[in-house]
Amino acid sequence: MVRGLQESGKLIKVVGYTTESAEIPKQLSKGFPRVAIISADLEDGRSTGLQVVRHVRDSSPHVRIIVLVDSPHRAMVVEAFRVGADGVFSRLEPFEMLCKCIHAVSDGQIWANSDEMRFVIEAMNQSEARSIRNASGTRLLTKREEELVQLVAEGLTNRDISHQLSLTEHTVRNYMFRIFNKLGTSNRLELALYVLNQRGEDRGSVFGGRLLAQPKPTLNSIRADAKPEISHRTTSA
Repeated sequence: MVRGLQESGKLIKVVGYTTESAEIPKQLSKGFPRVAIISADLEDGRSTGLQVVRHVRDSSPHVRIIVLVDSPHRAMVVEAFRVGADGVFSRLEPFEMLCKCIHAVSDGQIWANSDEMRFVIEAMNQSEARSIRNASGTRLLTKREEELVQLVAEGLTNRDISHQLSLTEHTVRNYMFRIFNKLGTSNRLELALYVLNQRGEDRGSVFGGRLLAQPKPTLNSIRADAKPEISHRTTSA
């Protein structure tokens, strides 16, 4: 991968690499990269890379993180985003897509396809509903805004929400923009990631452990379809 990226001609500079989790923070502190590609499974053991992602997110918040997985299995995708990934990339996808993924994440985008978005939304819906609060415990949303967030978690569109709450679609869009502004998000996927991350932190390792306990699928097919990008710049509510 290192050689391929260096020779790709895609304006990607590799400033360091390692296969051991303990060395990753050291490499990041030396190279000051904009993007880190961290495999979910390292030589230290299965899923140790996800522990590293959590550490890197806390210690180097400026670094954008792509989690490399063997396959886009639901449990792994959800856990990767929950611990702080900005994108998830499967080894089954074409190398050219990895280069696009790196540039997209470097530009501040979230890299996820429609299936992975659905995984995150479903996980958000399955997590325990509770008020969204800041570090000091202050509620960030009104009761009505939290109601909308829960409906988004259930997969409802703006039209569905307008019917459910007897509101106009224009009013629903205004609510969604206010929610995005208050939480620092810009689209439904980022909202789902924000809520999933907060609820996951509240529940601790039990949430992640339950997800990662699911069986890993057999790698018996290769996906060649392009992966849509979900951008931070998206403003649609």
